[in-house]
Amino acid sequence: MPLLAYREKHILSAQQLRKLSEHKYSCTSASLLDPLLQPWWNWLVAQTPLWLAPNLITIVGLIVNVVTTLILICYSPNGVDAPPRWTCLLCALGLFIYQSLDSIDGKQARRTNTSSPLGELFDHGCDSISTVFVAVSACISCQLGHYPNWLFFQCFCAIALFYCAHWQTYVSGTMRFGRIDVTEAQFSIIAIHLVSAVLGPEIWLTKIPIVGLSWNYTILIFITFGYTLNIINFLKMFTEGGSGKNGSTVAGTSVLSPSIPLTLVVLPALMIAQKSPQNIFTEHASVYIMAFGMVAAKVTNKLVIAHMTKSEMDYLDWSLLGPALLFLNQYFNCIVPEIWLLWFTLIWGTQDLLRYCAQVCLEICQHLRIDLFRIPYTPKGVPTHPATASVSSQSNFGSSVDKNGGTAHRKSKSKPH
Repeated sequence: MPLLAYREKHILSAQQLRKLSEHKYSCTSASLLDPLLQPWWNWLVAQTPLWLAPNLITIVGLIVNVVTTLILICYSPNGVDAPPRWTCLLCALGLFIYQSLDSIDGKQARRTNTSSPLGELFDHGCDSISTVFVAVSACISCQLGHYPNWLFFQCFCAIALFYCAHWQTYVSGTMRFGRIDVTEAQFSIIAIHLVSAVLGPEIWLTKIPIVGLSWNYTILIFITFGYTLNIINFLKMFTEGGSGKNGSTVAGTSVLSPSIPLTLVVLPALMIAQKSPQNIFTEHASVYIMAFGMVAAKVTNKLVIAHMTKSEMDYLDWSLLGPALLFLNQYFNCIVPEIWLLWFTLIWGTQDLLRYCAQVCLEICQHLRIDLFRIPYTPKGVPTHPATASVSSQSNFGSSVDKNGGTAHRKSKSKPH
């Protein structure tokens, strides 16, 4: 049993586990880049050993992405100092590795006949964490720390839109990708890192001839345009109504109900940043975004579970303790240094997220009788025992159709930036 697991009670009820077993993944996509990248993904998965578990592929990609971003953050924690060019190149490579591995985990699941609802949940969970680090790395690479308000807007828009993508799925029962969506955003950010690596991060602060705007302002315009397209697609949900009874969510709740947890994360983040007498966001931008990003990742994971189990989402969460303390500390004129509480928020939110995810994965593994990072594998030349074959076929009961065709529980990517 994982050491970080909740031991006092089960997170998922018996009814939720039963609903999870019945869950079918549904997705539609109009992505421009996905069809072009299919040959690369198909070649890559063909080189992957059959004994390698899909969830292991997912977690390796996430670790690479997080580590490369943390290296970048160490050299420019506030997004103002220009990081070394090699750190930008490292981030570009890390994001490309993450994107590629995130795109083949579902293919590996189908290839090994080990699809399950746990894989989809694990994939979304890793994506919720990756979104935070990808957004921070992009802003640092193009020197957005010189414009704190824009830095806040871009990072928290990315975090909020990832949540909204799953909000829309919770309402309609189907995840929808637009023409300019997650894949396009990821490769745009890879391009930003590559430009910084070749020409230096300072290039983004230079003025464009005739126009008079700096290059990073141009990037802001394009990113904001992408955000706008995603918001428009998201708002269509309210006119179309939900897939539940009387236009409700898949759980039969109000389509507006998921707005409460998101508001409890974003609104305090904005108020604390704007009212801080110690300029906590400006001085410690990366720590601030990661701290609130972990809280957002926790509530996003709870929303994903609510969708997959067709259950009502809890609004309050222990991960909100850190933001609440920061807010109260400002109310009482900062009797505790804000940076202390900010680090507490980051540490508390991270451990709470990890404990929650560990316990949920443990409960699902026990219910489905599968392992998280191991799959049944019979080496070539060794006869397959009938019982083993039976177990392997049973593990595929949670499969469904994915956007690439065929049967899968997973999604290559799920987050708009």
